[in-house]
Amino acid sequence: MKKIVVFALLLSLGSCNTDDASDYQNLPIDYKVPSNFPPLAYDMSNNPLTEKGFELGKKIFYDGRLASDGVVSCGFCHIQADAFTHHGHDFSHGVGEGIGTRNAQPIQNMAFQTQFFWDGAADHIELLSMVPINSEIEMNGNIINIINMMKNDPSYSKLYKQAFTDGEINAENMLKALAQFMTMLTSSNSRFDKYRRNETGGNMTSQELAGYTVFNQKCASCHATDLFTDNSFRNNGLPINPAINDKGRYRVTENPADKYKFKVPSLRNIEKTAPYMHDGRFYTLEAVLDHYTSGVNNTQNLDPLLSNGTSLGISLSTTEKAQLIAFLKTLTDNEFLTNPKFAEF
Repeated sequence: MKKIVVFALLLSLGSCNTDDASDYQNLPIDYKVPSNFPPLAYDMSNNPLTEKGFELGKKIFYDGRLASDGVVSCGFCHIQADAFTHHGHDFSHGVGEGIGTRNAQPIQNMAFQTQFFWDGAADHIELLSMVPINSEIEMNGNIINIINMMKNDPSYSKLYKQAFTDGEINAENMLKALAQFMTMLTSSNSRFDKYRRNETGGNMTSQELAGYTVFNQKCASCHATDLFTDNSFRNNGLPINPAINDKGRYRVTENPADKYKFKVPSLRNIEKTAPYMHDGRFYTLEAVLDHYTSGVNNTQNLDPLLSNGTSLGISLSTTEKAQLIAFLKTLTDNEFLTNPKFAEF
């Protein structure tokens, strides 16, 4: 009788071990750069994409416990259906109803970028998450408390062991996991992409194609490549808001030549990411184009492309504006916006 009990106990222990983190083979993710995209900027050699690394990063991204109030997660201000922006909000919101001074940017195609945020405050995808986590207005997180929380959570303990060979729950691995999740947030299947790759579903109307022509003539210098940004910092002539006086890139470099320069945003999924500009002052694409045709101010360090002798801005007719907006809407990637792999639940 004792032998039967012991045997049953061994079977029970064996069945438990099959679910043990140490027995799990973490599978790599075969990430392919879309054929119409430029090369990756992010070197993944020290942080190769894996299924469990991505899963861990996703869990962290949506975990409100990283914030001091236990509510404001990364996903709180970066909502998938809106290309991971905080649609409808001029400024980002944070703990204690805190409100910042800048519009929350979309999280998409991050692995193709070398500098992040409107002012380039972070220059590596593995470091950028610390900016909102540490911000008193945004998440007001404490990294020591965050790591202790994770160490006391069995689900985190298991995932860290599965995701990383050292299995350590620390800031380095946390940021690497978040970088894996953000790397996978690649938007590359809009109708425009399929047109560019000559794929099924890539049909474009005559008005959209006309808009693409106008775009290449008058917009592509800054919104370059199929990423639709050259990743530079420029002053696009917005009237300065005296209540904020946001000096943009200057806050990072303290170089007077960088005053009022902000990072050129990607135009991907632009139909879904209103309001626009670093301070969310424009709520429609029509208002954005009106700014470039008649609202550009000759502020300090105005980009030379917006100053043509005695005139400022970009000349656009009413027809060209309509064509441009039709084209910009072809950049909406519904597969990206609805992919369940990126969703919280």
